[in-house]
Amino acid sequence: MKIAVYSHYFTPEIGAPSARIYDMSRQWVSYGDQVEVVTCLPNHPTGTLYPGYRPALRMFEQLDGIGVHRHVTYITRNSGFFKKTLGHISYLPGALLVSNRHVSRPDVLIGSSPTFFAAIAAALSAAYWRRPFVMEVRDLWPAVFIELGVLRNRTIIAALERLELWLYRQATRIVTVSEAFRRNLIERGVPSEKVSTIPNGADIAYWQPQPAPEALRQRLQVDGQFVVLYSGAHGISQALAAIIACAERLREQRDITFLFVGEGAEKPALMSLARERQLDNVRFLEPVTRDEVRAFYALADVCLVPLRNIPLFESFIPSKMFEILAMGRPLVGSVAGEAAEILTRSGGALVVQPEDSNAIAQAIQTLYTHPEQRQELGMRGRAFAQTHYSREALARAYQHLLSEAIQVYSRKSC
Repeated sequence: MKIAVYSHYFTPEIGAPSARIYDMSRQWVSYGDQVEVVTCLPNHPTGTLYPGYRPALRMFEQLDGIGVHRHVTYITRNSGFFKKTLGHISYLPGALLVSNRHVSRPDVLIGSSPTFFAAIAAALSAAYWRRPFVMEVRDLWPAVFIELGVLRNRTIIAALERLELWLYRQATRIVTVSEAFRRNLIERGVPSEKVSTIPNGADIAYWQPQPAPEALRQRLQVDGQFVVLYSGAHGISQALAAIIACAERLREQRDITFLFVGEGAEKPALMSLARERQLDNVRFLEPVTRDEVRAFYALADVCLVPLRNIPLFESFIPSKMFEILAMGRPLVGSVAGEAAEILTRSGGALVVQPEDSNAIAQAIQTLYTHPEQRQELGMRGRAFAQTHYSREALARAYQHLLSEAIQVYSRKSC
């Protein structure tokens, strides 16, 4: 089977979309499929090209058997709504006019959204090649922007919602990452047989328990410290101001250190907030590579998975929680809805209400005081991830869905 994947984000960029598509593609290649990814020159989230890459109209590389077509886009930091939107839009002409000239005619095309423009590129390319289009829904656009107050213009909102529904109609199959997303689409009129859930998971062989790296501990000068880690996007969705408030509550515990690793639009404000409150137990670090993320997880005594306290986020499942569980690290999830249900079921986390800094602090204090509980949570979390959220098993299910999409499309085309 020849699979073409259209995604704004791809490895070596860090983050959930890059990891999901890379892991799935690598598994499909191991099953004998041919996979080509159409993406950007890697620059997320800093807006700076990764080492080894330079500005170019297009480039091609092979990564673990995956053919990667990269094309020029407007490059900007992951902040500023207008510039980010311009960067997203610029993906579309680059994919259609540059990369597509070099993509082998596929059997099936996947458009991974966000962003809409990667999904549009896949839909238009599928129509051109007369092949099935599978839409992957990782976030509910534009609903998330409306809920967060980023979008208020009713005309723009209506246009985006029409575009969203058009994409769903064009798709032969739709893949969501949570059951709540699937229910949302069905409630809005998408046929239930068209929508399947294939959640995020973890590469169990890669994300596995390991000793805390002594070199990293020494470099960060956290020897003898109890390390509380947040790693990921510093955006409006993560409610990291509540973690700053949590650090303030625990400031008298001189051997507890909070590490924030990553980048995002809210990071300058968070750093300013920590300075205003004179929190010497909080440190902000730059984004790191996938291998370094694994090292930070191994270093951490507790990992945090926070989200904003808004109804829409009850349908969101942060993908980092599967990696943390697979690493056997104890986790405090300040989440609700489906994510809270999964973490509670895992037995590998303490779950509290979103944005409740007092509850988060109490959970951290509990794990700080009880090392045996940390060990037990880690063991349970690892076992749960192995059993239910192995990326290998999920990739196999996804492969079956793609084969089904080809059969359905062929029947309708006859």
